Amino acid sequence: MATATKKKKAAGSAKKAPARTSKRAAAYTPPKKFPISFRVNGSEVRAEAPAHTSLLYLLRDLGFTEVKNGCEAGDCGACTVLLDGVAVNACCVLGVQAEGREITTVKGIGTVENLHPIQKKFIELGAIQCGFCTPGMIVAAYELLEKKPRPSREEIKAGIAGNLCRCTGYVKIIDAIEAAAGEMASSKGRKS
Repeated sequence: MATATKKKKAAGSAKKAPARTSKRAAAYTPPKKFPISFRVNGSEVRAEAPAHTSLLYLLRDLGFTEVKNGCEAGDCGACTVLLDGVAVNACCVLGVQAEGREITTVKGIGTVENLHPIQKKFIELGAIQCGFCTPGMIVAAYELLEKKPRPSREEIKAGIAGNLCRCTGYVKIIDAIEAAAGEMASSKGRKS
């Protein structure tokens, strides 16, 4: 009998529990998009993107797939672009920060029909293996040679330090940048 009473009390207390009110989940509201206008490889680009979108994703969404998505943390350099002439990791820059600025990707440095000396030497000297790091590596090398036309091998190493390559061992990359510097210096000498 004692157990029957306990069961009734338990059942009675369950009935007295406050009823749960069901709250509706808030409807999803997509993030606000901001208009952005900038230049990529000399061409005007207009886009809209949420404030949190990285320049990497913005550029890739716009079709600039030569900007590679490697680590998304600024560690590998695969997404290196020039932002107003300065090499940056596009994954570490917000797309909205590109407003009114000039961006150069590897395709803005040279084309298949008109290779830049850096691109030419990467091909000739075997500095490309899988090719994933190549666009960022060439952009970093380009900035280096713009600032320091005749760098030493140590300066080349420092200039590409933010770009990782898992295939080449870097020797051929350094050779290619050194050879490109020599070719560019001799072609400038002929023009003078």
